[in-house]
Amino acid sequence: MNIAFYAPLKPPSHPVPSGDRLMARQIMEALRMGGHRVEVACELRSFTPTPEAELREAIAWQARDATSHLLAAWQSEPPPDLWFTYHPYYKTPDLIGPPIARQLGIPYVTAEASYSRRQDDNGWADNQRLIADAVRSAAVNLCFTERDRIGLAEAIPDGRYERFPPFVDAAKFERSASAAGPGPTRLITVAMLRKGDKFDSYVMLAKALDLIRDRDWTLTIIGDGPMRADVRSLFSIFRDERVVWRGERPTSEIAAELATADLYVWPGCNEAYGLAYLEAQAAGLPVVAQATAGVPEVVMAGRTGLLTPEGNIEAYADAVAKLLDDRNKRQIMADAAYTFVHRERSLIAASKQLETILRKHLGDTYYER
Repeated sequence: MNIAFYAPLKPPSHPVPSGDRLMARQIMEALRMGGHRVEVACELRSFTPTPEAELREAIAWQARDATSHLLAAWQSEPPPDLWFTYHPYYKTPDLIGPPIARQLGIPYVTAEASYSRRQDDNGWADNQRLIADAVRSAAVNLCFTERDRIGLAEAIPDGRYERFPPFVDAAKFERSASAAGPGPTRLITVAMLRKGDKFDSYVMLAKALDLIRDRDWTLTIIGDGPMRADVRSLFSIFRDERVVWRGERPTSEIAAELATADLYVWPGCNEAYGLAYLEAQAAGLPVVAQATAGVPEVVMAGRTGLLTPEGNIEAYADAVAKLLDDRNKRQIMADAAYTFVHRERSLIAASKQLETILRKHLGDTYYER
């Protein structure tokens, strides 16, 4: 099929690295592995930080213009067979895909759509209706977490939903070989240095490691961002040689760093799910995180890592210490983590599952026309 792809929050070409940008790129690649032709239809960001009508109307005007432009272009060239939208939610509704799908008479599909009832009373009711209408009209809505599926099904019971768990291109990551090596246990984390949940996670990580500073470990931090100085300040309580700052790095260098580490540590405060957890496990690293939000969807508690109660710094520190002290347990989890991602959460596995879902909801007659 010819597939028109749209990510209203952040287009795949956005210059700032993030989980959203990575997942958008991976979905496109998964579709291409299925034999489809995938093109980004539009790069308009529909994001508005606050619900003021003026902000939303300005975006709506741009969306109407983009819609008209696309429809006009497709009168002189083949139109898409399917519209695929990634991550519409109340701050970034899809204002382009639904009207184009109706006009062209083609299926509309969403991935990682979400609906938050509490935002109805926070000024976002109009955008929430747009999300509900889009989800209701979709041939299928791909839900990355059970939490998202339940939220959508409760709010929009007449929608069509399928579980489609998060995945990564596991082939880019080599197996860590340092678990049996000499010297301190090497901890590693990969996350942007920005305010909000990311900073809160760094605060928790620093406090937890302070509780086990007597253990023999080092920490490598990969990432950069506007809170660079603040995050560095959090870890200034440790000797310089204990914390290594790598800054922002491309995937190939991140993979190389993971391949020399022993344990991935990231609390994941309010983490939607966290692709970095899957990347770490693809490199054969066990994970220590919190059992919060979507994290249990990507870290198998007790099997590929340890998940601790949300907000409990002492429990988090104890979990890290447990794996620092038990090399054998760490190795067992490392093996399970590698197998889990490469067999169940790889790009190849995701592409096959996506094909199965699309055939189920579109039908072979349409799919192969």
